[in-house]
Amino acid sequence: MEGQSKFVFLMAFLVFMGFLTGFNGVNGAGECGKSSPDSEAFKLLPCASAAFDAKATPSKECCAQVQKIGLNPGCLCAIMLSKTASNSGIKVENGLTIPQRCNLNDRPVGYKCGPYTLP
Repeated sequence: MEGQSKFVFLMAFLVFMGFLTGFNGVNGAGECGKSSPDSEAFKLLPCASAAFDAKATPSKECCAQVQKIGLNPGCLCAIMLSKTASNSGIKVENGLTIPQRCNLNDRPVGYKCGPYTLP
């Protein structure tokens, strides 16, 4: 029950942060196509517990979203370095290990994401 409460709180927090950071428009094609990394971050809500805890097993829903987004490693990187992710308090180094923890064979191993490298 406590974990569920934290997840609901995190979802509410992320929605609130989305309003603060302004998911009110797009600025052309970027790392995530026509969507901003901040708005794409909301698609990774099922990954919240895995992004906070490096030992947590990602859910099937999380892995499905990461697989879709991970086809564009620049987008996955931009999401992990986005204001929304930063404001939510996730640890980038945990988030970047999710494709590996999902056992995705086609993950972008070795991709440089700012000061981080995808395992």
